[in-house]
Amino acid sequence: MRWDRRTFLRQSVLAASGFTGGRLFAEVHPRSMAADSLVERMTWLNEPASWKGFDGKLHVRSRAKTDFWRKTFYGYITDNGHFFRLPASGDFVFQARVNGNYAALYDQAGLMVRLDAENWIKCGTEFFDGQRHASVVFTRDFSDWSAMADLSKSAPIWWRAVRKKDSVETLCSLDGNNFTSARQGYFPPGVKVDVGIMCAAPEGPGFDATFDNLRLELA
Repeated sequence: MRWDRRTFLRQSVLAASGFTGGRLFAEVHPRSMAADSLVERMTWLNEPASWKGFDGKLHVRSRAKTDFWRKTFYGYITDNGHFFRLPASGDFVFQARVNGNYAALYDQAGLMVRLDAENWIKCGTEFFDGQRHASVVFTRDFSDWSAMADLSKSAPIWWRAVRKKDSVETLCSLDGNNFTSARQGYFPPGVKVDVGIMCAAPEGPGFDATFDNLRLELA
């Protein structure tokens, strides 16, 4: 079944030589929270096999057979991936630098914005066809997945989720300064959500991911 998912996406991945250009939403005047103060306020949805944090960096070991997915193409619902989150209201920018020892099919690590089990987005690096891809899933009861070549084969990637009005934009960067838009989509406005980092290992035995430079800017 997972093999079908990979086949289903292969053509769209091969057709995309890279990201389309994009920029961050219009200027946000932030109240900013950096890594240390954020981590103190964050809690797990589906705690991983192990995790530890020091010097502003989180090391997470995902459990096997974990994922976030709803219905589309396969008909099943999986909601047991790992999500380290805190609540946020209104418009915001959340970002983190993400890397992992991606090895098994669909090993993934990145960011998540979540209203509930039926309404969420995730973005980050995901491993399939023997290489890393930049992956984004928007879910409004049914999951909608897009993927393209990752920005690097081995380097950590900065991911950013920008919520503005009735949308979320996902962006990625190699240096944390120059961001490229990966995808933008509808997200329910005017409601408090959870935002944070996520990882999962749908097919493999679990893998190690690292997260640092967490930052939340509230409008």
